[in-house]
Amino acid sequence: MSSLSQGLSQALFAPRGVALIGASADPAKNNSRAQRLLQREGFAGRIVPVNPGRREIMGLPAVADIRDAGDNIDHAFLMVPAPAILAAVEGCCEIGVKVATIFSAGFAESGEEGAALQRRIVETARAGGLRLVGPNCLGLLSVPDRLALTLNVAIEAEELRPGWLGMVSQSGSMMGALFSRCAARGLGFSRMVSVGNECDLGVGEIAEMMVEDPETRIVLLFLETFRDADRLAAAARRAHALGKSIIAYKLGRSELGRRLALSHTGAMVGGDELAATFFRDHGILRVETLEALVELPRLILGHSPPRGRRLSALTATGGGAAMVIDRLGLMGDELLPPPEDMRARLAAQTIEVTDAPLIDLPMGMSGPERFSLVLRELVASDHSDAVVAVLGSGARVSADRSIAHIAPALPSPRPLAVFAAPQADDTLRRMDEAGIAAFRTPESCADAVHAYLNWRAPRDLWAGLVAGETEAAARRLAASPRGALNEMQACAVFAELGIEPPGAVVVASPEEVDEFAGPVAVKVVSADILHKTDAGLVRLNVEGRAAIRATVTELLDKARAAFPQARIDGVLVAPMHRGLQEVILGYREDAEVGPIVLLGMGGVMAELKRSFAVRLAPVDLGEARAMIAELPELQLIQGFRGLPRGDVEALAQAIRAFSLLATLPGRPVAEAEINPLIIRAEGQGAVAVDGLLVPR
Repeated sequence: MSSLSQGLSQALFAPRGVALIGASADPAKNNSRAQRLLQREGFAGRIVPVNPGRREIMGLPAVADIRDAGDNIDHAFLMVPAPAILAAVEGCCEIGVKVATIFSAGFAESGEEGAALQRRIVETARAGGLRLVGPNCLGLLSVPDRLALTLNVAIEAEELRPGWLGMVSQSGSMMGALFSRCAARGLGFSRMVSVGNECDLGVGEIAEMMVEDPETRIVLLFLETFRDADRLAAAARRAHALGKSIIAYKLGRSELGRRLALSHTGAMVGGDELAATFFRDHGILRVETLEALVELPRLILGHSPPRGRRLSALTATGGGAAMVIDRLGLMGDELLPPPEDMRARLAAQTIEVTDAPLIDLPMGMSGPERFSLVLRELVASDHSDAVVAVLGSGARVSADRSIAHIAPALPSPRPLAVFAAPQADDTLRRMDEAGIAAFRTPESCADAVHAYLNWRAPRDLWAGLVAGETEAAARRLAASPRGALNEMQACAVFAELGIEPPGAVVVASPEEVDEFAGPVAVKVVSADILHKTDAGLVRLNVEGRAAIRATVTELLDKARAAFPQARIDGVLVAPMHRGLQEVILGYREDAEVGPIVLLGMGGVMAELKRSFAVRLAPVDLGEARAMIAELPELQLIQGFRGLPRGDVEALAQAIRAFSLLATLPGRPVAEAEINPLIIRAEGQGAVAVDGLLVPR
């Protein structure tokens, strides 16, 4: 961490002094809570209440103005109404406060007037060297430093238990909710921050500081959106390098709508798919349930991303295990049977297990010793990446006996998840105390195990790039007309990246049509008219000079009548390309996660069937091949049941080449698309038949 970042982190989490602007002496008011907490927890730094109507608050001298607070005030907590915040920020800047956390609401979240006020506050703070948290946030905690700058009532109700979890939340109330839920499971925190509107310090920059904190081993994120994705990506990569982890829970899975996009790509890929892509490519674990956000940390503590998605399982109750295993199977995780050598070792100890994937040892037919023997074999075996152990009714009545089943397998070289099928609060509490990753519901158990099995090391987005390979494409794009490019212009840019163009010509009138060998496709060329098939401006399999000329005339007349405002650049005439499969390649500069590349089924199937793979761009050939493997339809051109093989390697090359749009200087492309890209027979390549490119 740089010295600048260290200074910011110290001011944020371990300040020499804090000023409470808007402090109250009335215990019934929210504004009194921060001072009560600081005094209750024994914060060692200076505490200066700021209130023009009081000379003393809760036994401490109060000042009327922040400018009278004296020296060594590193952090100010602002609790005055929104119209008074600007003056408070100006005062903080004057006395050299380094960080101000703004509890007050009434800013960008409330409309344009509030957004304008927020912008003025940010400008003032930046000019004065002051960093901001919030506004519209519930503050922060730094437990090792006994710093509790928050008005969250749930946190006041709990003991501040030191721990190895950090948390950054875009929801203030969820900071308290997660604090209390983790406390109930025996988990403590090092640092917690509610970021509110993120007008300055955001999730990513704060996560970077937490990752560097020696007290923090895992960082939890409660997200509603991405505001500083680049900083969050950097935090995730740094966490991986330090052997730490970041776990995210993100709202907005059933997004009702994103911005209207010009391409099929925008219609096909929603915010949830982009979030999943961002998390996967940057090595962030993602959970679907709030309970799993609480329970997953113990499961992964001290572990690295797995080699595969292989799972083994042992149960004392068939039904209880099925609830977990069924969910994992639906999510694509693989339950493996015990290997033959393991079964032989167990048989030598009179424990007979079959080659069924799930090992079922009913408690009534085996003691804890037999269960433990099998469990020790499973956690020691390299045939799986994680182990699930399911406890039956005995977990309800005997915590000691239940722990005796699990403890001999600890410490485990791979994650071990324990699910207790009955309501077994005492057993789960005891397992929490013992550091065992215990789960209350089959849903959270499956969610957590799936998150671990799908965890990957951060992908090196810039691997395999060749110096100068995009220079020609950048020059071609720079020389193109302003605004959206038509099909010919777009395909010319793609050709500079190495993607075969359609071999078309553009004619302005029917008289310009020459002879063509074989049938052709005829289509109006206009960047202003999208999805020309839907508009009836495409004709296929037109053969003969006279027929082509007549078609050109027809399409020009139709386009001019239907789209009188559109710029029409002529009519494209191209050879009809045949192949084994059609796909769509899409590229988009997403406002939240940055550039993405998409592979989906092409032609009219692009939006009819949601079958696609998406990655952050750029990708290397290995990642392009992995995208191809995700589309089951493409198995048809990979030797499925003796069908002809397509040129899958040419497809992988095209995906990689298309993703290089993300590497052009200044990232000038807003979105681009090839639909369709026709895949020919093996060894014959792939050709871009239609293209779209919209500059930023």
